[in-house]
Amino acid sequence: MDARSDFEQRVILITGASGFTGSHACRYFAGQGLQVAAMVRHIREEDQAEGVRYYACDLLDKNGLEKLVGIIAPDYVLHLAGKNSVPESWAEPLLYMESNVLPTLYLLNALRRYPSCRILITGSMLVFPLHPPFRPPHPYGLSKSLQKAAALSWRELFGQAIVLAEPSNLVGPGPSRGFCSLLGQHISAWERGEAAEAFRIPSRFIRRDFLDVRDAIRAYWVLLERGLPGEIYSVRSGKEYTLGEITDLYKEISEKPFPIEWGEGENSSQKSPKNTAPRMKGLGWEPSIPLRTSLTDVLEYFRTCGGDYK
Repeated sequence: MDARSDFEQRVILITGASGFTGSHACRYFAGQGLQVAAMVRHIREEDQAEGVRYYACDLLDKNGLEKLVGIIAPDYVLHLAGKNSVPESWAEPLLYMESNVLPTLYLLNALRRYPSCRILITGSMLVFPLHPPFRPPHPYGLSKSLQKAAALSWRELFGQAIVLAEPSNLVGPGPSRGFCSLLGQHISAWERGEAAEAFRIPSRFIRRDFLDVRDAIRAYWVLLERGLPGEIYSVRSGKEYTLGEITDLYKEISEKPFPIEWGEGENSSQKSPKNTAPRMKGLGWEPSIPLRTSLTDVLEYFRTCGGDYK
């Protein structure tokens, strides 16, 4: 069997495959020639991508998950499933522990029978140090910090090839609830004359690193192939933009002016792990999609689907 044939026989399991990042990941890896096994809670025809096999599974169903992992027998696992809304985590804190921590452990345990399987856990930049005094910023940050600690501990306990990625704010076409998508959705509605109120932004000075989701998925593939087990990699563009600058970019590409209601919040920037971006570059990855292109694609997505998520 030649190298290409061997590559095409490899199987990647993607959890959370119907979500924003997951749907892009399914298309990307199918396009690379891998056999893609997409794990979703419910199989819906509108979510399905060509060349992808879908499996319905609740990650909290430990026995069902173990059985399904045995059927798929993956060579790679990209774990994207979980919840990621800071406001919702305040209303449903236990749901976030159940959704982000336990499923990760159930998945890792089911994969113990495949010691050569390479596993990438996608974490968050909104984690905090797990040592006293504990100062979680919100329940979502707590859940992702516990997920991170559990995954790294599992690596030490059982020697699995587990790598962690901590992406920045992902942006691009698709069903995202991130700031850029929410604003793009509002702008498309305004262009059609359907938006009645101005979009409210807490401050024009808040700074964030925004990375195109398609660049992030390329980074995930690099980490699945070459990331060091037990290591944490920051996946980011390396450049921060204020929310005011994001809004200005949208004004340049929108078809008509749109109103914004600005709050009086102060300048703030997300904390990020230090000295990790050069490591990603050393593995052969750099972001390639300009933010303007990302925002244009977001706006076109909502124009095409009439302002609603496909």
